Amino acid sequence: MNYSLSQLPERTQKPREQGFTMMMDKGLSLREVEDFLEVASPYTDIVKLGWATSYVVPNLKRKLEIYKEAGIPVYLGGTLFEAFIIRNQFDDYRRLLDNFGLEYAEVSDGSIDLDHGRKCEFIRELTKSVKVLSEVGSKDAEKIIPPYKWISQMQAELDAGAIKVIGEAREGGNVGLFRSTGEVRSGLVEEILTKIPSERIIWEAPQKAQQVWFIKLLGANVNLGNIAPNEMVSLETIRLGLRGDTFSHFLDMDAVDPMFHPAAKTGKPGTSMPRG
Repeated sequence: MNYSLSQLPERTQKPREQGFTMMMDKGLSLREVEDFLEVASPYTDIVKLGWATSYVVPNLKRKLEIYKEAGIPVYLGGTLFEAFIIRNQFDDYRRLLDNFGLEYAEVSDGSIDLDHGRKCEFIRELTKSVKVLSEVGSKDAEKIIPPYKWISQMQAELDAGAIKVIGEAREGGNVGLFRSTGEVRSGLVEEILTKIPSERIIWEAPQKAQQVWFIKLLGANVNLGNIAPNEMVSLETIRLGLRGDTFSHFLDMDAVDPMFHPAAKTGKPGTSMPRG
């Protein structure tokens, strides 16, 4: 970092299993990728080329090379996997991964009705050649999945070989883990965490308020995904308690300058540290 500050939470170092951040590339140009990497490469663990953008984006091969040169793996959005599966082109999908030298794949069923046993079979097959991230949850806002089913599906997909499971939210953060307003389904998240270890889950959280909620619940090293390129540096400051939303969350209030002690502790009127 550029200078020293005390009382910052310790961040895991790359390559990391916790504190993992997935950026969503929805069609960046080659120059935009280079500019992004200049400032955000240290905070980016993996990049997802959103849904099926890889089918239409120009210069796909060169884009993948640029990310690879920066040491950042890339995978193709789960909707593309579903587009191949519904067309009975699984073997073509596997060849696609091989042809582009991709080391990761996402298996999802957010847009199709896929038998869960069959989904796990696809995971097992793909783990023979790539690392699999599997996504749980529907992209249909009207389809509410009960917590026990989230848990059973996540566990089955981890057992099938997925290295991490992804909690669905779409790029807007208004389905799956979240209500249409973007509010976190907190009861769902807390129930999932009673059975599935946090380090095995990537929570899609594209909105700042959602990122703040998960960081306050699970700490600076929670795994977060679907982060926009221009929000990656912002997210890192939120993880470190260096933005207003988490400014005092990681501070030891007994160790800060006494002038900022809450009035209840000093017995004198004064300025208390915000708890946002």
